[in-house]
Amino acid sequence: MRAKRAPQRSLFDAGYPDHDMGRALGLMSRLLDEHPEFLEWIAADVDRGVVSSVGRRGLPCEVILRCGILKHLWQSDYRELEFVLVDSASARRFTRVDPLRPPKRSALQRCIGAVRAEVWERINRVLLGGARDDKIEAGRKVRIDSTVTETHILDPSDSQLLYDAVRVLSRLLARGREKLGPDAFLFHDHRRAAKRRKWKIPKARMKRKVKLYRELLAVVRRTLRYADGALAAVEGRDEPWIEDWRAQVVHYRELAGAVVRQTVRRVLKGETVPAEEKVVSLFEPHTDIIRKGGRRVQYGHKVNLGSGASGLVFYAVVEAGNPADSSRCLPMIERHAAIYGSAPDQVAFDGGYASKANLADAKALGVRDVVFHKKRGLKTTDMASSPRVYGRLRNFRAGMEAVVSYLKRCFGLGRCNWRGLEHFRAYVWSAVVTHNLWVIARRKLKLKPA
Repeated sequence: MRAKRAPQRSLFDAGYPDHDMGRALGLMSRLLDEHPEFLEWIAADVDRGVVSSVGRRGLPCEVILRCGILKHLWQSDYRELEFVLVDSASARRFTRVDPLRPPKRSALQRCIGAVRAEVWERINRVLLGGARDDKIEAGRKVRIDSTVTETHILDPSDSQLLYDAVRVLSRLLARGREKLGPDAFLFHDHRRAAKRRKWKIPKARMKRKVKLYRELLAVVRRTLRYADGALAAVEGRDEPWIEDWRAQVVHYRELAGAVVRQTVRRVLKGETVPAEEKVVSLFEPHTDIIRKGGRRVQYGHKVNLGSGASGLVFYAVVEAGNPADSSRCLPMIERHAAIYGSAPDQVAFDGGYASKANLADAKALGVRDVVFHKKRGLKTTDMASSPRVYGRLRNFRAGMEAVVSYLKRCFGLGRCNWRGLEHFRAYVWSAVVTHNLWVIARRKLKLKPA
């Protein structure tokens, strides 16, 4: 018997697939349509002159916003996102890209990267207001904890940083000689010599290691002298390319000098260099050295997060340095009051935020129950109205671990691969906005947690 052929659907069928993901994407799209002001905010950022005049001149603001959200939702880099927009009908429908002219990776990277953290934060506040109106999240009960979002760097070592300095400066100097001519300034490429020593240092014994470090430092210092000569050679010249080239040479020359000084102090003089004085990357110099408790050292930025019973994230504060959690207790409550107009009724903190002063100050701001995961000498009755309330709030705080894990596993908050501190902040906030939009859609559809 001849098998029946399944009916063929039109290529131009509207709507999302009859699936939880499809229904959630459709509702997320409608939520974005309810706020056309988002596009005006994004347009102001894109109009700052970020978009190049070469090639595609940019993307519609609606496409930029939706592609930025889809990038986090599907955990794609820009190359994968470019393919997804060509391959997936649901992705094209959600992002509303032109199917005949899908955006290239460079256009996606340039336009999405132009949206500042402040704009993503404003979008998040509007979404929180809608969640309050829809009775999804009232913001009266809060749990607060901190985590670390890593920057996109290798685990730093002095030998790797010294080699990076030689490599980057040599590349810039070689480019300068191509433009100016071989007699413009003195330069010899020592990248191979630096690389050989960089690989030998980790395997060498201590006495041999110090000798190799001295040789590597000599190579770096010679390269720095070449950079100084190159900068002197272009002094007073006004070719179009020179300004950008000079800025890069000066930038990396300063960082290389700092790496040389910290290596001399640590390796040759045996000093302990404080974490705040260290350079751990030439490419992400804003990176902080973070150690939380007895856990491994991480390289990135500490982020303080606040969440409610719905799982929505109220705020994400990217901290400078590695401040103690106890010093961030009051600022987090004040930030919450700025969003919702008053302090919450109940707040549950991780144990690192606990102190008698923080408890008294939080109560003075109008918080009825202030619970810390570890008591640290505080009485249960001082923190909460009853032991039962204390126990419930302490269990409520434990749910923050799940929120942080969900953000890292499913929305990319564990590691930021965008370059620069401003882009780091934008990355964190865009992940939070995507997470909240997804949580609101699933709660409205009454879907099970992902």
